[in-house]
Amino acid sequence: MNYAKYFLFMALLTGLVSCSREEGDGGVKNSAGSGVINIVATTGMITDIAQVVGGEHVKVRGLMGPGVDPHLYKASAGDVALLSGADLIFYNGLHLEGKMSEIFEQMKKRGIDTVAVTDNIDRSLLETPPQFEGNYDPHVWFDVTMWMKAVETVRDTLISADPANAIEYRANTEAYLTELSALNEYVQSKANLLPEDKRVLITAHDAFSYFGRRYGFEVRGLQGISTVSEAGTQDVQNLAAFIVERRIPAIFVESSVPPKFIEAVQAAVEAKGFDVKVGGSLYSDAMGNPGTPDGTYIGMVRHNIDTIVGALLNGGQS
Repeated sequence: MNYAKYFLFMALLTGLVSCSREEGDGGVKNSAGSGVINIVATTGMITDIAQVVGGEHVKVRGLMGPGVDPHLYKASAGDVALLSGADLIFYNGLHLEGKMSEIFEQMKKRGIDTVAVTDNIDRSLLETPPQFEGNYDPHVWFDVTMWMKAVETVRDTLISADPANAIEYRANTEAYLTELSALNEYVQSKANLLPEDKRVLITAHDAFSYFGRRYGFEVRGLQGISTVSEAGTQDVQNLAAFIVERRIPAIFVESSVPPKFIEAVQAAVEAKGFDVKVGGSLYSDAMGNPGTPDGTYIGMVRHNIDTIVGALLNGGQS
């Protein structure tokens, strides 16, 4: 670690936060009183929740856009300035944004409400894979029913910050939860089109465990839960052997992970005399472009299940 750069960054962080809080008159209450709560969210999935639940009473800015990997994300000085000027900060937690944990702690110490949207998910529902060193798998949004708890956390936080508009926050949340309930049923109905022995999902990193558990898929990822881990030659060979043995027709790249990893698996499978297709690109740790259907959480989830089922049903072609 370059300690000189680290202490310089933390000094800059402290200065930015101090200036920001001195310019206002009390954070959330001040902004809510002026009509709009200034929110900064980390991932696109959380940004989407905050916009839907907050409606016209919030201004939401997301740090991590399409194709951005939150496991590897490092905040810039501009990000720190944006965070320090927020009334509320929403992040995933469960170490998804591992390189930002100290920044979140600094924001909390300076009086900025900083909330992990996963805090109210029952820990007995979370998985602790051995390769993740005792930490929970953070990819909870792939089980739509678990992500609904994150929506409720955003609602409760906004009501606490701005009780004058509680009725609207509750109404927005109720409408959104109804949509998410329908989405959950859609994903399950699409999954049911596949025979159980064909429900095998292979991706670049192990982000889809909760998806597999909820919707009945066996899931294999080349890399571990965090993309910080590196896959070795033996990992590629082991996964290739599994694909050949099970005669799996399609494997999938991810929008936030370089395709070279899955392409290496495909090449290894071909070297063993079996043809496996790349069935399409899935959204894992980031959503699609803003303004498109895939740029919303609902659109992202629908895209994924449609792509997965289409490719596995049609011999690798989605």
